[in-house]
Amino acid sequence: MANATITMDDLLAGDNVKQLVVGEVTTGHVLSVRKHEVLVDLGAQGVGFVPRREVGFSRQLNVGDEVTASVVDAELDNGYSLLSLRKAAKDRGWEEVQAKMDAGEIIDVSPYDANRGGMLVEYEGVRGFLPVSQLSAEHYPRVGSADKDEILSRLNALVGQSLKVRILDCDRKANKLIFSEKEAIKDGLAARFEQLKIGDTVTGVVTGVVDFGVFVNVDGIEGLVHISEISWERVSNPADYVKVGQNIEAKIISIDKERLSLSMKQLTKDPWLDEVEQFSKGTKVEGTVTRITPFGAFVQISPAVEALVHISELGGGEGVDPEKVFTLNERKDFIVLDVDKDNRKISLSLADKKK
Repeated sequence: MANATITMDDLLAGDNVKQLVVGEVTTGHVLSVRKHEVLVDLGAQGVGFVPRREVGFSRQLNVGDEVTASVVDAELDNGYSLLSLRKAAKDRGWEEVQAKMDAGEIIDVSPYDANRGGMLVEYEGVRGFLPVSQLSAEHYPRVGSADKDEILSRLNALVGQSLKVRILDCDRKANKLIFSEKEAIKDGLAARFEQLKIGDTVTGVVTGVVDFGVFVNVDGIEGLVHISEISWERVSNPADYVKVGQNIEAKIISIDKERLSLSMKQLTKDPWLDEVEQFSKGTKVEGTVTRITPFGAFVQISPAVEALVHISELGGGEGVDPEKVFTLNERKDFIVLDVDKDNRKISLSLADKKK
């Protein structure tokens, strides 16, 4: 190893100074730190030149720091030797990485970059990857699969943040190092899952709003409010009801190994039960056509009550086409044929149907 402290006698006895050899590891002290390079005092072995890319993404150096470097080129044209702190750290780092994985230890990392597949991480000089699929519920970018720019934006927000992870896979020969945030928190999640039961009311933060529902982070556990459980009203777009970052309350309606199924609407009384009381068999009602199907049409007859007028109740025989009878959002008069409270169904007949 080189020593920064050297006597004149040592310099005069040049034969005693060990020459640098490519591939070996040596030590020195930082002489200067610039934007694109670091110079290292190697004592009798001269000055080492370290390009910024060979320092390492997470390394912060100060003048006087002792560093360990790998020799890339023993002598450049300018008399310096070309060194890599990153390679020396990486060689030692693989041993550390393997030990951490074998022990199942939780470690702290800070991603230095991101792409749509996940986070780029350097740990102990070794570059690795934290896939999107291994992020916790808190950090997983729950957006529509087609919205790739939003996914990348969410991941970029994690760059520089401290994340607790476990090493999922480590293969030095294949130069593969994979981290998992989900693995680091799974023990704590298991304990939290045991404390929850169906029927509980929980508070969570909305982490994603997609076509089929709302993702919610409940103290580190992922929950999903399906579009059918957002409101007693018919919901066309979940984004009309909640926004990312909003705190909501919901009721647990089922629990599986990794996720909670939640309901927002079940925390309030079903208005259908009250509104249906105003309708009885044989009464005339006015309603708005909300959906037209091959077998009939759905009609809104009160804010919470939707009823069905079957194709057989349109008149005109079997070949009648509901598309020709109804127009979306038009209002018409109907007769209530049946009210089935147990199954939440009301059947209608067109009031002025053709014979």
